[in-house]
Amino acid sequence: MFPRLTHRLHTAAQTPHAQGVLAVVAFLESSVFPLPAEVVMVPMCLSKPEKSLRYAAIAASASVLGGILGWMIGHFLFDALAAPLLNFWHSMPAFEALKAQTGTAMILVLLLTSGAAHLPPMKVVTILAGAVGFNLGLFILAAVVARGAKFLVLGWALQRYGTPLADALAKRMALVALAVIVALIFIIGVKSYV
Repeated sequence: MFPRLTHRLHTAAQTPHAQGVLAVVAFLESSVFPLPAEVVMVPMCLSKPEKSLRYAAIAASASVLGGILGWMIGHFLFDALAAPLLNFWHSMPAFEALKAQTGTAMILVLLLTSGAAHLPPMKVVTILAGAVGFNLGLFILAAVVARGAKFLVLGWALQRYGTPLADALAKRMALVALAVIVALIFIIGVKSYV
């Protein structure tokens, strides 16, 4: 989708400043940036597998902090900042559809699916949570669980299985995304009948 930017981030992942780049990308991804932190984290973990869990912790921490920024944008700056950002990333229709179905349980489900698989994009969910006044403490807890689990599991798996795992993930990403979408539709369907 953004091949030049992706290439530049892959290149940055091989520099002495890679950890800082990872932190910035993970932070911004949760509120305004189009690419996931994995674009930087995976090459870093493959080049230095012994540091994979450290990289995972950096990505998780920065992502949660970025999520708090997204919540604040949604809560305090929706008209001034969030709406233009959502329109720029063509996410306003997804945002409006989610907002129409939002309750505490739905926000938690969205935080977990978004935090684990980017469905829907994390920035949409963080801004939505702030816009609807979702409890900030509960938001932070859910983000820590979702993002922490995702990055730590990914870091551990890359440390243990390395390049074969990265290749398998790249080949099966569409299948994984489809499975998550089906699960989300199922969860939403069950929620609407309960």
